[in-house]
Amino acid sequence: MRLLFTVLFAMLLMSAARAAPALAPQAIEIPLASGALHAQLYKPDGDGPFPTVIALHGCGGLGGHSDPVLPRYRDWTEQLLKAGNAVLWPDSYGSRELGPQCRVKDVHVKARRERVADIAAARSWLMKQPWVARDRVSLIGWANGASALLWAVRPQNAGRDGAPDFRAAIAFYPDCRISAGLGWSTRVPTLLLIGGKDDISSPPACRQMVDGAYGRSALARIVVYPGAYHDFDRANLPLHAPASSPDVATPDRGHLGTDTEARADSQKQVAEWLAR
Repeated sequence: MRLLFTVLFAMLLMSAARAAPALAPQAIEIPLASGALHAQLYKPDGDGPFPTVIALHGCGGLGGHSDPVLPRYRDWTEQLLKAGNAVLWPDSYGSRELGPQCRVKDVHVKARRERVADIAAARSWLMKQPWVARDRVSLIGWANGASALLWAVRPQNAGRDGAPDFRAAIAFYPDCRISAGLGWSTRVPTLLLIGGKDDISSPPACRQMVDGAYGRSALARIVVYPGAYHDFDRANLPLHAPASSPDVATPDRGHLGTDTEARADSQKQVAEWLAR
């Protein structure tokens, strides 16, 4: 009888876990020079102060029609929350009434311009929040968001408000080609994660960029996963070429797909880099 009760209780717990509502973010409005930057905020329970991560979406945008934050980003949000971080997701496209920008030829929201301004506005807003550990605000970005991150951490883009700078930065598979050619360096410890077979971004350009910063930069480190492609950290994504897909939220060239080993290691790398 006791065994039957134990089994039934375990089944009830599993059922409740499956039925638990998805983590709900808080909608935030951050002032910009013109208009407002919409963002989604996730916070741990309690009053803080919390280490906080500004998270930057890729060219497909932050959310969908009925979901303010796509599952691929909620997955990472849960990882970051478990480690005690608050997570702020600025919506660079939705704030400007734009959809996905992956296949747009004439891009109006540029990584090195508008998205860097969004990062600065998000940081400024966070510095005024009592629940934020102001000396533990970091950046993490994917693809186009990671490219914006590379611009934001350059020495010439340092904030001039006297507040603490970003503690760390993590870039997943950015396009490093322009930054490598401009002699990139960083004022913030920066980790770059990319697949060795990424044919959307350029692993050789990222290696060149990081190696070129050695000796004249804050700590910059690159991890290349030899067999992994673009989006290797995304859960349950079969390897495919998106060019033939009508999905405008995907790139028009190259390959996308999960690499389970690289995904698991990247989660470990992110946790360790943010805990430095």
